[in-house]
Amino acid sequence: MNSFSWVGSDRHYIDHPFVQSIGNVTVGLYGGNSSAGQYKNEDGCVIWVGDDWEFAAVLDAHYSAESAALVINTLQKSKQELSVLIAKPGFHHVQEKLLDIFQSDEFLDQCKKVKGETACLICIRKENYLWWFSVGDCVVYVFHPELIALGQFQLNQRQFYEWIGQVNTFDKAVPCFSSGVRELRKGTNHIFMTTDGLLECPGEPFTNPIDLGDILMEGEPVVTLFSIFDKIINNNVRDSTTMIAWTIDISEQGSIPSDFVG
Repeated sequence: MNSFSWVGSDRHYIDHPFVQSIGNVTVGLYGGNSSAGQYKNEDGCVIWVGDDWEFAAVLDAHYSAESAALVINTLQKSKQELSVLIAKPGFHHVQEKLLDIFQSDEFLDQCKKVKGETACLICIRKENYLWWFSVGDCVVYVFHPELIALGQFQLNQRQFYEWIGQVNTFDKAVPCFSSGVRELRKGTNHIFMTTDGLLECPGEPFTNPIDLGDILMEGEPVVTLFSIFDKIINNNVRDSTTMIAWTIDISEQGSIPSDFVG
């Protein structure tokens, strides 16, 4: 299994974007512009690439990177068990396991000891489906010509006042999070995850998802991620931005209306 994990407190990538491929998945890390006042990076990410699936997580912490590091370390400790569950039909086994992990007494006690809290978005692609589990305001998109024609890009909605850490949704009487599954379309699907630095960049160059999709569908992920970084760097972005992108070709026909005439 190809894997990658990182937290901004280990290496901040301020003024120096970093892009690397892990199997068929590409990650882009940027700490922001020092000229805009940036001096730390509190993002994090995890990527595991199996034989026929991908697991990816992006995290955006504040106050410190401790909460992101805690979630990353916790996921890494459960990698073997989660990998087995990913291989099972559907995604409910994985979701149940993640809820068990995040609501365990041990994890909740650790969260109380960290400085700050983090947003966390986890995605798994298996066969012709993409599943996501989201706490907070990180975003995942799927770009495909059929969906673009209908104006559909973003899978989850940004949720504010949701975190894992010192302030913790899983320490509430009723935890708040969102999850879902989408069927990928026949042909080439571009999956893209990002923290909010990209969306809150001065000048808002990527507020409209179609502008993001146009770049991602132009060429190889390494080149396109550097192109995105060039744009936000030139706009003097301060906030850190962590991106994960990969392309999946689906041979199976997706669902179509019963009265469709091709």
